[in-house]
Amino acid sequence: MLLPGPLKNLLRGGRGDAAPNGQPAPRPGRPASTAKGPNAEVVATRPSRGLEEFFTYIRGQSGLTILDLGGATQQNVSFITNLGHRLYSEDFLSILHETFGDDTEQQSNPGQIEYFLRQALDYPEGHFDGVLVWDVLEYLSPALLTAVIERLYKIVRPKSYLLAFFHSDDKQESVPYYTFRIQEVNALQVAQSGSRRPAQLFNNRSLEKLFTRYESVKFFLTRERLREVIVKV
Repeated sequence: MLLPGPLKNLLRGGRGDAAPNGQPAPRPGRPASTAKGPNAEVVATRPSRGLEEFFTYIRGQSGLTILDLGGATQQNVSFITNLGHRLYSEDFLSILHETFGDDTEQQSNPGQIEYFLRQALDYPEGHFDGVLVWDVLEYLSPALLTAVIERLYKIVRPKSYLLAFFHSDDKQESVPYYTFRIQEVNALQVAQSGSRRPAQLFNNRSLEKLFTRYESVKFFLTRERLREVIVKV
């Protein structure tokens, strides 16, 4: 169902509209969840150099606008807002599945790509000061990935930062996917929510090529064989 512009913006928390608690209201029909699957199992609470770098860049500032693509978790909402920032959440993988199902070939359809971008990343240019991308980009085919990277570039302000995770073994046929909850500025609680076939995997060189339009890319390797990547716009 299509909603009138003002009502649609109010419900999804866009363009400065907020829920009564001062946070962007959730997208209608997408209740907040604390995991990407019903049986998420906590793997570990571990240090995160990438997260530490992300917060280092915004330290000493307040009133910033951050986007979390991992879906709404109360832990992340509370942590970010307690630092004095505003958090928007999108359940990126759920929207991906709703749009394309398990058919990665459909991710090359221009009409479907545009529809997906409207559902998942429908924000004005320069709206965000940072994006917690987490591990969602591995599940995008090349055409859709290129479109998402371009859209992220547009909706963040210059000199902003993205934090993204990629599996470091580029020969895996199936990879675990996770829910990430912020414990401290340098620590994450990582919950595995099952496994999934990636659309593509990356090494350092391919990631540098992926973010070639961005100013810089910095890598950290974790014990879960995840490559944490800090990208500066």
